[in-house]
Amino acid sequence: MIITEERWRAILENNAAYDGQFFYAVRTTGIFCRPSCKSRPPRPDHISLFRTAEQAMSGGYRPCKRCKPVGQRLPDEEWIGALTAYIDTHYGEHLTLEGLADIAHGSPYHLHRTFRRILGVTPVAYIQSKRVERAKQYLIGSDKTVSAIGQLVGMPNTPYFITLFKKKTGRTPAGFREHHQKAGEDAEHGNSQ
Repeated sequence: MIITEERWRAILENNAAYDGQFFYAVRTTGIFCRPSCKSRPPRPDHISLFRTAEQAMSGGYRPCKRCKPVGQRLPDEEWIGALTAYIDTHYGEHLTLEGLADIAHGSPYHLHRTFRRILGVTPVAYIQSKRVERAKQYLIGSDKTVSAIGQLVGMPNTPYFITLFKKKTGRTPAGFREHHQKAGEDAEHGNSQ
């Protein structure tokens, strides 16, 4: 289905008159909605249109928790799974609980509570862990500066990045890199003897 100006306006205006005429799916989240959904409007280049909810589901999209396009809610585990997949690929961007709730088509309170119940950590803690894990990979596998790595993993405030990294790993980013370089050199020398 083609995204016409009329359909795009229906999505932007949450026009219930278009419900049942088409459904829109957001490729970055894997969720599909009715045109009347009150969630934050997606970027037009991130959506696909479907004539029926069944077509959207057969395309791999899950129903929105907010507008319930098939009359039922997405199971919490699937909802959180879709959100963690989004975080795993967008950790380097500015992510907030409110922004994630918009993307996931739920309220910040419900998202926080459900995320913690399903995964045992808050969304913020999950994001921080992803960022620190990716930062470790950069520290070991590149010669980028600590500041540049902080930027790449979504933490542009270098002092905060260093503090969080040390809290999660027990070492500063520079200390972590130095420790792994030394461990690599020791292993090299041990193998050459």
